[in-house]
Amino acid sequence: MIFIIMGVSGSGKTTVGKMLAERRSCVFYDSDRFHSKENIEKMSRGAPLSDSDREPWLWAIRNLIEEHSGPMVIACSALKKSYRDFLDVPDKNINFIYLTGDLNLIKKRLVNRKGHFAGADLLHSQFLTLQEPDHALTLDIVDTPEVIVEKILSEYGLGQRPG
Repeated sequence: MIFIIMGVSGSGKTTVGKMLAERRSCVFYDSDRFHSKENIEKMSRGAPLSDSDREPWLWAIRNLIEEHSGPMVIACSALKKSYRDFLDVPDKNINFIYLTGDLNLIKKRLVNRKGHFAGADLLHSQFLTLQEPDHALTLDIVDTPEVIVEKILSEYGLGQRPG
């Protein structure tokens, strides 16, 4: 089973993804590491990425999915339906988890976040690009990451915390 934790920047994808991977004893990938240097520089300047900017990045993530065997968790914005369709590799049991939240809460998180190239100045463009998924487990980020992970595990029948 592969989980793709999706949503706009600042929604908690990496935090939730790491926690979920730890609970599942599986590998975690942050899709940010697959961006080109040019894309990172562009986003660092507050410029949103175009579909053509994102294409090599999406291919890198898809290749990872195709080549990986076993469970995995990926944090990936997957903002558009076409991106999710592209990443939904047949026979890989892909499950999208959409972290949704209030614009002001996410903006506050981004303003307080340090050391990441995607800042609050990209948030508006991310919300404009976002096509909310029809086929995803949707969870509100008002809950703590721990509660969100528990909800994911429960929804997919993956048991309780050991011990």
